[in-house]
This record gives sequence, C-alpha cells and structure tokens, in this order.
Amino acid sequence: VMRRSPFGMDICCRKGSRSPLQELYNPTQVSLSNTAILHQIRRDQVTDTCRANSVSSRKRRVLTPNDLKHLVVDEDHEMIYCYVPKVACTNWKRVMMVLTGRGKYSDPMEIPANEAHVSSNLKTLNQYSIPEINHRLKNYMKFLFVREPFERLVSAYRNKFTQKYNTSFHKRYGTKIVRRQRKNATQEALRKGDDVKFEEFVAYLIDPHTQREEPFNEHWQTVYSLCHPCHIHYDLIGKYETLEEDSNYVLQLAGVGNYLKFPTYAKSTRTTDEMTTEFFQNISSEHQTQLYEVYKLDFLMFNYSVPSYLKLE
Repeated sequence: VMRRSPFGMDICCRKGSRSPLQELYNPTQVSLSNTAILHQIRRDQVTDTCRANSVSSRKRRVLTPNDLKHLVVDEDHEMIYCYVPKVACTNWKRVMMVLTGRGKYSDPMEIPANEAHVSSNLKTLNQYSIPEINHRLKNYMKFLFVREPFERLVSAYRNKFTQKYNTSFHKRYGTKIVRRQRKNATQEALRKGDDVKFEEFVAYLIDPHTQREEPFNEHWQTVYSLCHPCHIHYDLIGKYETLEEDSNYVLQLAGVGNYLKFPTYAKSTRTTDEMTTEFFQNISSEHQTQLYEVYKLDFLMFNYSVPSYLKLE
C-alpha cells in the first residue's frame, strides 16, 4: 500500500537525522509503518474526492499568499501545519510554539491560550517569498487536523454565540444575523446580537447573500477553503476523533516524541455527536440539505458519512 514519496530521496537529512517526510514515507520503525498505511488511505480519499469534484474544487486557480495564512511553518523540524479552528488548534499552536521556540517553552500547557493565537508568535507560509514557499511545500511534511463538519459547526456556534464574553463576535456577526434573519427583532437584539439562535445561524450560512458578501469567518469556514487540500498535498491528515494518537504520531515523525506529548484533557464542555443531533432537530430538512451542500466536500474528502439525524431532501 505504501507509495514512495515522489521526492523521497532528494530531501537531505537535517542535522544528520531523517526528516519527518522521510520517516513518514519510508518508516524505519514497524510501529510507524502500520500507522503510515492508515494515513495513505486518508490521503487517497482526499485525492479521489478532489479528482471527482474537480469542477467545483480545483477551478485551477493559483494560490495567493493570502491563501497560505493558516499554514504554520516549523523550520527546525521541517513541518507545516494548517490550523483549523475548533479542531484542537489552540493546543496544536501551543505545541508549534514549543517546537519553534528554540527552548523558550517546554510545556505546551504553560502557554496561555490567548498567547497561542497571537499571530507574531508563529511564522506562517504567506510570510515567505514565492521560491521559499515552493521549496517548503515540496520538502516539508504538511499536516492538518479535521473534525466531523457539523460537530465542528455546532462547536463554533456554541463558543462564539452562546458565551457572554464573545462580544466582538456578537457585534460583528450576531447583529448582522439578527437583522437579516429575525422578524420583529427588538432594538436591544439588533444592537447587541448576543442571542443568535442556531436556526438563525444556519439560515445565515446558507443565505446566498452571505456567501457573496465576504468569505466565512475561519471558525465556520470549510477545511477545504482554509487549507486548500486540492492544491496542497497534505502528507498527514489527523482526525479529532483520534486526536491523541494522530498528534503523537506527528511528534514521533518529527523525532521529538520522547520528550514532547500532545496535551490531553477531558473537557466536559466539548461538543459531542449527541449534542449536535439536538441542535439539528429544529432545522428544517430544506435548510439541512442546503447546509450539507455547503460542507459536502469536507464530508467527502475526510470520509465522514452523512449524519443519521439529517433529513435530507
């Protein structure tokens, strides 16, 4: 099943050791080779979906630097991580700060969450010249983490619209959603935007006007639009459902698995499948169908089946 990486041999060895890319495509440890097969299957799924949906997905457009602002670069370990909000991205950014911090940080969980989101703390691919970008895309191991699309969407809604402290989101998006989706909205609701219902949020997402007006916010933008998996060949696709194993596999490939583990903690507030089912109960089948269309490529590309609670038309 293993396919040799097309550039398996010309990546020279950093600091006398093998690069993560070499370790992924030509594993030296048996334990790594079984996992490598799983990731080959995930890569093939993305490739097949891109091919099957080439009209809508490729559009043969050339990526601009602006398309690369989610790709975090780790020069020391020759890795590129595309972060997707609501898919453990705070913890992955913390880990990337440990990896790129040259000893400044040793424990990811000692880095405050807001610190992890300060853009100057990490270098992104759009900050390089075109030749440098191309070199890194060719020679570095590229990875991302994905999550069941509607679970991620409900997680984003709960975090951004039901938490009182997220006033910037209420002002920026909530007021707009209330104005557009709610008949007879009160003056207070129009001013604050802090009581958006999930049904209103969904109506806003499927409204053609929204799509034309501006790109989705990154918290509910599709993975396909954030990370461009039909244009960028990701070597490794981790899943939220197997977050710990997949994350530690990345760290093993980077040669740091002995001293750096991905932080895990059981969050009781985490959005689950049952919770997502509940949120979708009040969404009409027409709106469910339209919403599925918006996120369809993410479902197909990352091998998530159509949720059983959906009533698609």
